[in-house]
Amino acid sequence: MTRLFLIRHGETEGNALRILQHPHIPLSPRGIGQAERLARRLAREGIVHIVSSDYARAMTTAEHVQRATGAPLAIEPLLRERNFGDLRGRPYAELDFDPFAPDYAPPNGESWPAFHARVDRAWARMQELAAATTGGNLAVVTHGLVCRSLAARHLALADGELVPERWENTSVTIVDCPAPWRVRLLNCVAHLDGLDAAPRPDSGAA
Repeated sequence: MTRLFLIRHGETEGNALRILQHPHIPLSPRGIGQAERLARRLAREGIVHIVSSDYARAMTTAEHVQRATGAPLAIEPLLRERNFGDLRGRPYAELDFDPFAPDYAPPNGESWPAFHARVDRAWARMQELAAATTGGNLAVVTHGLVCRSLAARHLALADGELVPERWENTSVTIVDCPAPWRVRLLNCVAHLDGLDAAPRPDSGAA
């Protein structure tokens, strides 16, 4: 049975500082350490294909996995984080409103309906890739809100599990393929145990 490994990218300084990020923001030194830990974990998971968002933080995370697994890496812009338009670069603390509110559409960005529609197209692409993956598993490197959208609307969680509000950096969610796309492991960061003592403030998004 093929499994899909759904992964959030490693930490950036924007995550740590709670800033709505631009696409080019790289991994922080801590994020690179997380990506290295992730890669070591996935080296023994039979990954034979990797697909990633084209944002820098996701691509660098995926490249670490590629080096550890030897699997080919494809780029899929549909896996990008939600576009917050004119809010990019602004700290959450400077905003006098909730940029994640259900009815809020950021100027020159994506509304929630537009974002979910794009994630639906990304999900269709992932299903195609999963069906074409033989002899191993598919790794998908993306962003927190994409993970949340997929889990809420396309994946079958175990009884009693809720869709996480916060998706951890380099978290691994393992999904059995094909339908009903049942989640066997949700938002797991066991590979980060002992990385450092102090958790960092992060929304689990972007």
